[in-house]
Amino acid sequence: MNSPDLPTQFARTHRYAFGVPRGFTVSRDGARVLFVRSTAGDDPVSRLWLYEVGAEAGEEGEGGSGDAGGSGDEGGSRGAGESGGEAVSGAERMLADPLALGASGPVPEAERVRRERAREASQGVVSFATDDYARVVAFAVSGALWTVRTDGGAPRRIGTPGPVVDPRPSPDGSLIAYVSRGAMRVVGADGTGDRALAEPEGEEVTYGLADHVAAESMDRHRAFWWSPDGDALLVARVDTARVQRWWLSDPERPERPPRSVPYPAAGTDNAETTLHLLRTDGSRVAVRTPSKAPEEASHTSRISHTSHAAAPARGDAEPAWTDTAFDYVPRVSWDAHGPLVTLQTRDQRTACVLEVDPESGECRLVDQQHESPWLDLVPSTPARLADGTPVLHRLVDPDTAGLCAGGTRTPPGLHVRGVLATTGDRVWLTASEEPTETHVWSFSAAGEPDGPVRTAAPVRLSQGRGVHTAAVGGDTVVLDSRTPDGHTVTVLRGGRPVGRIAVLSEEPVVNPKPRHLTLGERAVRGMLFLPSWHEQGSGKLPVLLCPYAGPSLQLVVHARGWWTVVAQWFAEQGFAVLIADGRGTPGRGRAWEHEVYGDQLTPVLDDQVDAVRAAAELVPDLDLERVGIRGWSFGGYLAAGAVLHRPDVFHAAVAGAAPSDLRLYDTHWKERFLGHPDVQPAHYERCSLVAHAHRLSRPLMLVHGLSDDNVLPVHTLRLSSALLAAGRPHTVLPLPGASHLVAREDVAANLLNLELDFLKKSLNA
Repeated sequence: MNSPDLPTQFARTHRYAFGVPRGFTVSRDGARVLFVRSTAGDDPVSRLWLYEVGAEAGEEGEGGSGDAGGSGDEGGSRGAGESGGEAVSGAERMLADPLALGASGPVPEAERVRRERAREASQGVVSFATDDYARVVAFAVSGALWTVRTDGGAPRRIGTPGPVVDPRPSPDGSLIAYVSRGAMRVVGADGTGDRALAEPEGEEVTYGLADHVAAESMDRHRAFWWSPDGDALLVARVDTARVQRWWLSDPERPERPPRSVPYPAAGTDNAETTLHLLRTDGSRVAVRTPSKAPEEASHTSRISHTSHAAAPARGDAEPAWTDTAFDYVPRVSWDAHGPLVTLQTRDQRTACVLEVDPESGECRLVDQQHESPWLDLVPSTPARLADGTPVLHRLVDPDTAGLCAGGTRTPPGLHVRGVLATTGDRVWLTASEEPTETHVWSFSAAGEPDGPVRTAAPVRLSQGRGVHTAAVGGDTVVLDSRTPDGHTVTVLRGGRPVGRIAVLSEEPVVNPKPRHLTLGERAVRGMLFLPSWHEQGSGKLPVLLCPYAGPSLQLVVHARGWWTVVAQWFAEQGFAVLIADGRGTPGRGRAWEHEVYGDQLTPVLDDQVDAVRAAAELVPDLDLERVGIRGWSFGGYLAAGAVLHRPDVFHAAVAGAAPSDLRLYDTHWKERFLGHPDVQPAHYERCSLVAHAHRLSRPLMLVHGLSDDNVLPVHTLRLSSALLAAGRPHTVLPLPGASHLVAREDVAANLLNLELDFLKKSLNA
């Protein structure tokens, strides 16, 4: 059966991401909400928008982050109650249209890298920042600095001596800080007084820019923070002199020189990140962070927990690896109580939270945690309440990641995904009771910090199955909800809905109808997609698995995402499509995630095997003699590993951007799961695709973007070379100019069709 032309729509809408509002910032008083969004589902140019809560505004409150990044989410569609591409409440107002500004030109290299780390494919205004009350907004377009006031007036271009990256107003809106050519600069919001607060001492040094590992693997995309008074900045200085250089060229344009990429592969040196207090008067103080973790914690907040899965039984004794040097700066903030810095050790088992004296740069230990086999980083933790009480990531039982604020902690069984905001003594967070759903919760941490620990009774704000998140300021909450029916954004004031922000993404031409399943003895969560035209018992269907199944990402959720639309499209071509989240995926507790320590392939692959067999028991029409698998990034790695190691189950695979030699991936990501390659080489050998290339006996297509600086093309080239040396036939599809996220419309559309053709031929489907 021929389905509508989904590949073309999928590519034209960039996975249904165009037209989706994102980057929400709520003013401290809750009166204004800012966000970016394009004007339609096929419009790649993002504009800056204001939603005025207006007459519903109450008294000024505390809270709100005061800035927003442009990382963006992928997927989504118009939510229930919205139609015709118009805002429900009519309270939206466009603040800046880059097309009307006449802004054009190349994006600065530092901004291009920032967007690549954030998987940003839109054009125009893709990120912005505001003062505390969201009255002054700063953004950059094609390296030019622009500001606009939310109380009226046209956008204003501010002249700068060089291209601008990541501009951010001071809390009172009087100054704009930005990065230009690796220098940290400030300029008055009126365009006067532009000056450098710190300039790079060499070609390998930058101020105010996150290094590769921080942005790619620690989810820290920014590298400078204003003081509450606006008289100083806490700035990260990054020196990549000791980081090995890799060279990426464009084979389509051999006349262009290759570009140098400082990439810290597993077992090699990281960038050196130091923190500095730069005052607007030109003075400067270095933050005196410790070089390594203390042997013992200074107080009872220390955690020592070893998952029962930390040492999988494989019959081979391997040495332990410990490195207590503080190589990583995963979290930094600055609130009314001063700067707060988190340092993490190279072995990722220990983290220390430090308060910084903004006058002297001296540090005081606030908290230390230790967890084996690794310590997870929870987004936006640590945070602080209005009275300065820290909100810390904790294990509230041996298997539940929770929060502790003074004498209050979240209950066991509520797996905290991240902190959204704090307002007064209230903490706003995302958390899951069931791994296929994420909801917005809040709880009061009022109580005596030195009294007995009490368990909070969090209140759930979001309703209905789905994946929900929020932005908070004052008593305004912007609830961003993805459900099985689509995507809605609701504005609440004082807990009461006061309007909606329009979601303008296109409605998919294929409507996914997954059947949610719990599979096998390990209760693996899965989704099964069948052709809409198939009648049970009418014939056998070839099976196609479409997993990611790796750390930090779930696909099996009660929400419509681009991957569910694509899965249904493959189903309409005659496949039974299965997506399963096995061990190593988030949301099911520490033991579940830690099962992959030392071996990121075998447990994950075993769960895919168990899932497809269990699904076939529930739905007999699944043909286990014709099973294919496709995936991208970790999913591509899993797909290739499936046909190498389990050809008895998997009969064909498409592996996109697969990290085939894990020694070549970055330090923070790979050493977390596999340790140091020089100390624990067996971990890397066990998980290597290259080392097992000789085992291939099934059709395999390898796909890779030749401009990918996350999983570099060398991964696929080395795997292909090893397959060729072993005499194993395979297909290689290079994508010139494509990065880790395939953004070019014709390439993205045709790639789906080529995958379909390969799988149909390979499985005789």
